[in-house]
Amino acid sequence: MAWVRNRFGERGVAVALLLTLLALAVVPLVALPAARCKIFGSGCHEPGSEPGARADPVATERALSPIEAATWGSYVALGDSYSSGVGSEATVSDHNPLDRCHRTSKAYYHEVSKAFQFAKDSGFWACSGATTADVLTGKGGEPPQINRIGPETSLVTLSIGGNDVGFSKVLAGCVVKLPWSKDCTRQGEDIAARMAELRTSLPDLLDKITAKAPRARVIVMGYPKAFSEVSGVDGDNITVSDQRWLNGRAHDLGKLIQQSAVEADARIAARNGRGSVEFVDAYSAFAGHEVGSEEPYMNGLALNLSALEAEPRSYHPTAAGQQALAGLFVEQIKKGPGRPLS
Repeated sequence: MAWVRNRFGERGVAVALLLTLLALAVVPLVALPAARCKIFGSGCHEPGSEPGARADPVATERALSPIEAATWGSYVALGDSYSSGVGSEATVSDHNPLDRCHRTSKAYYHEVSKAFQFAKDSGFWACSGATTADVLTGKGGEPPQINRIGPETSLVTLSIGGNDVGFSKVLAGCVVKLPWSKDCTRQGEDIAARMAELRTSLPDLLDKITAKAPRARVIVMGYPKAFSEVSGVDGDNITVSDQRWLNGRAHDLGKLIQQSAVEADARIAARNGRGSVEFVDAYSAFAGHEVGSEEPYMNGLALNLSALEAEPRSYHPTAAGQQALAGLFVEQIKKGPGRPLS
């Protein structure tokens, strides 16, 4: 400051000092948006909200539409024979004996995957005969189904539980009533015991799926009732009272699956998670099209006489039945879980 004092005197020094302090105060406000925002409330932008910036619907914390939440990533179909499409065979490849999971060209997966534009790929990994344990450990020589999902999965569809409670064996007990077999409705005690086990294994499976794919919408389907409860069906040895009893067990299984899904979704919401677990009620999906009707959505009994056992397609959805199930999934995907998704 000596040269300023020599040239302008003491007054010049005071003016120079004042200008310096003023510059130190003004420059940060002009150059630094954060400082300008804090003092004047202007120049404030959320990350990604600058003019021309495009927000990522997954990265930003905003409510997504149900379809956005289901389609930002990949779609994966998991589950048992009701998801793999057993009973809806329509092509030569659908009967490939080397395909131990029996995935068919008419399974609901194909309709769902075509109904929406998924940002990433889709996969069809349901396997006939799968139980909740098989989804975690693998079946038919294939890797565990749960390994097919991950952080980039946005939609999972699933049917599971029927094999855990042994529905195929229960049906066989109702159809083949051999002298040493149990009466159809006397199997209730065994079913109740297996239902109790499923009440533990299914919630565990759903938690593992949502941990593996934390941003996915997981949509779990119940099972449709097979019988009309009006008249006997095509000589398959199942009486009307047996039909009613079997439909009742399908209803009970659906309620167990629904409760497990509701509880799993509540756990996600409680921790402010991004995904969901939702239930599709398929119990009445085949109403008017049960086994033995003019246009059945469910196959009746196909008996392998040499082995005295029912063929796998027995009491499984036809191609029309799979299309009806696809419609339920598409409707649920559009509707959403009934709470905000972020």
